[in-house]
This record gives sequence, structure tokens and C-alpha cells, in this order.
Amino acid sequence: MTVRSEPINLTVRSAPINPPKDKTVFQCQSCGRQSLKWVGKCPDCGTWNSFVEQRQERSKSSRVSSRSTPTSIADIELNDEERISTGLQELNRVLGGGIVAGSLILIGGDPGIGKSTLVLQLLEGVYTNNASVGGVALYVSAEESLKQIKLRAKRLGIDTPEILIVSETSIEVIFEHIKQVKPVVVVIDSIQTVFTQELNSAPGSVGQVRETAMKLMLYAKQSSVPVFIVGHVTKDGAIAGPRTLEHIVDTVIYFEGDRGHPYRILRAVKNRFGSTNEIGVFEMREGGLAEVSNPSELFLAERPMGVSGTTVISTMEGTRPLLVELQALVTQTTFGVARRTGIGVDVNRVNLLVAVLEKIGGLHLGHMDIFLNVVGGLRISEPAFDLGIITTIASSFLDRPVQESLFLFGEVGLSGEIRAVSQAESRLKEGAKIGFKQAILPEANLTRLSPATIVNINPQIQLKGVKNIDEALKIAINR
Repeated sequence: MTVRSEPINLTVRSAPINPPKDKTVFQCQSCGRQSLKWVGKCPDCGTWNSFVEQRQERSKSSRVSSRSTPTSIADIELNDEERISTGLQELNRVLGGGIVAGSLILIGGDPGIGKSTLVLQLLEGVYTNNASVGGVALYVSAEESLKQIKLRAKRLGIDTPEILIVSETSIEVIFEHIKQVKPVVVVIDSIQTVFTQELNSAPGSVGQVRETAMKLMLYAKQSSVPVFIVGHVTKDGAIAGPRTLEHIVDTVIYFEGDRGHPYRILRAVKNRFGSTNEIGVFEMREGGLAEVSNPSELFLAERPMGVSGTTVISTMEGTRPLLVELQALVTQTTFGVARRTGIGVDVNRVNLLVAVLEKIGGLHLGHMDIFLNVVGGLRISEPAFDLGIITTIASSFLDRPVQESLFLFGEVGLSGEIRAVSQAESRLKEGAKIGFKQAILPEANLTRLSPATIVNINPQIQLKGVKNIDEALKIAINR
């Protein structure tokens, strides 16, 4: 029997390989943590209802950075470049003297606090105070139309032809405008509404904010053009978006203040080119933000006289001394547990000082509600405020007013001792300039002042050093 053998085809047909699909993940819009399923509370940052579903796209091309050569630190040359003045001395103070070329600056604040007003006045000041700047400034509005910005500029009296305005949300189109006009300053308002076409996620998401901010950072460093980014804040007061946004930028500025108050505080929480202790004080008026060169006099303008529960305290914000008014209201509690409420002060610090008053000062405050308020919308955290808290609470509790011509400062220890604080001379000069006649300060600070220094401050002011809270209360309220 003949068996016919046929050739065996060993060719294996390969099935078409489909590209892997993009995965769907849930990402926290506060810290960036990812999860395969929705989570009510973020395990990392503790934020509730912050997880949003979005696609996790695969990168289509790898980013290859240009090769760099390690250089000795001794061979690096520095050029003394002048900073660009903003025309607002309070803003220059916060920035460290002006705008540094190639810096990326983030301005955050509550809605309606005045961020857009500030950047418009900033752009005008760049051209009115720097004759050698030249070029144009580009204001990119991703939230408002051109007519809306024009209405604000008209109210502010700004009509500078060098300020170019464009309403755009795509970062790719924004860079096309930048390439065309070649600005010397760029403002992005705001970063939460700008998106990149490389990602399919919604504007304001973690990926969009991070990618757009990174593109702006690379542009600022490569072109030496300063870029200002306006950012929204959450209900907790932090800038919305991932925390890495604050790590990318060079300077982070918070615009603080109550919309019911006309005062605005500009505070730097991060600054690679200056101090983070300086603040700028503005007053919101019909014609825009007006600088407050002497905030102490402004904060004390409406201080009541001859009433208990109010004290003038000297505090330092960076190199600037401020005299602020602290008010206290001590009343009999109607609940089982006494309440401690503070606006502008640390409530935990207040509880500690109340315990010192009870133990060392002999005041029975356990059944009393205590309410504290720093007038003007300031928030004070330095320890030199301790003596003012002690004196104000005692004044309200005993219904004895503090002497009107007196201000004070000092740190209070747990044993009731008054400890020395820094920059006592600057604090005393500020009080003497305002017109105060007496100052209560720690005994250790007074002994360090030479007679020549006291004469330089003001020979008419009476300096009274105290060692403990009993001596301070005896002088301040005649206890």
C-alpha cells in the first residue's frame, strides 16, 4: 500500500496584535494618589471626595533631555542682573526686591480677593517704572473675555499699549502666541483652567495642572522670561491642584484677607530669590489696590479708648515691625464646656496661656468663654504675641482697661516668666514713631539696650522691663 506524503506547512499565522488600551484609574485631585477603585477619603492626604475617574494614558514618545556636562562650582560665573521693579513697593518687598528674570511665580488666593487686579497693576508698573524693559507683556486669560478684562483695566485706569491680552485655554496655542509676540513678561490666569492637548483629562485635574506648569517652567528657564501663574485655593486655604505645583515654581505668594475687610495681605510661603518672612499690605479701593506704607497706623486707626479687653502689641513680619490691636471677650459660659475661639491667633497657644493665667496668675477661667480677634485680618504666630494675649484676656476678665499710651511684647513661658524676643529695638522704634509713651518688654531685652540705643529710639518713651506675668499685669492694668 502506497502512502502519499504531503508536505506539512509549518507557517504560523500571527494574529494582529491590538495596542493595549488605556487604563481607567481614580486619582486624588489634592495629592495625586491613584487607586483602581473609588475611595471616599484619600489615605495619603485625608481629603474627602477628592478621587476623580480619568484615563491613564500611555506615553507615546519618550522625553529625551539634552545632554549636560558636570561643571565645577568654582568655574560657574554669575552675572549681576538687575531685578525688574513691579511698580508696587509692597510687592517688591515680598518678592525680595523685584522680579528675577526666568522666575516662575505662583499667586494664590480666594475668589474675588483681587488676584487679577494685582497682576494687571503689576504689568502696568513694569512699564511705568522700568524705562529699559521694552517689548510687550502677554496677559493670558483662561477665564474671562477680553471685554471683561478691559472693563477692569478701565476701572483701574490702565491703558498701556504694551500689554497684550488674549483669551485662550490651550497651552499649545498659548505657546504659539508667545512665539509670535515674544513677550518680556507672561501672566497665566488661571492655571486650573489651562489644559494640554497631550492629555484627555479635564482641565484642573492633577495631570493637567502638573503638565502645563512644567511646560511653563521649562519655557521660563530657557527664555529667561518671568512667568506669573494665578491659582485658585481650596476651602482649606491651600492652592488647588497637586502639591507638586508648589515644588515646580520658584515663588509661592498667598493673597490673604477677608472680602468684608478692605485690607489685603500678600505673603510669600516659598521664595528661592528672597525671604519668606516679608509681607505686603494693600487696601482695596474703587480704583484698585493701594499700597499701605504705614500699616501700623492704619490698623490702629479705629482703636477704642478706655475700654477693657483691647491691647496694642508689637509683632514682626520679616524685617517690618507692626503694631496691631488684639481684642478679647471673656464671658460666663452657658454650656458645660468653656469655648476658646480665636481669629488670627493659634487656639492651641491660647489654651496654653489660659492655663498659665489660671495656675500662675490666679485667674479662674475654667468656666469662662474666651474669644480673641486680631483686628485687621492679620494672622500672628510669633511667640512675642504671648504677653499681649495674657494681658488682653486678664483685662477683659477683670474689666480693667489697659493704659492707652502703652504697647507691649514678650514671650511667656509655662512658669509665667517673660522671655526675651528678637529685634526689640525695631519694635520700640515703631511704637515711638506712632506716638506711644510706654512700652512693656522682657527684662532681658531691656538690659541689652545701651543708653545710646535708648536715646536713638526716643528718650521720651518709658521702657519697663518685666520678668513675669504678675509684674506685667501690675503695670498694664494696675492689678
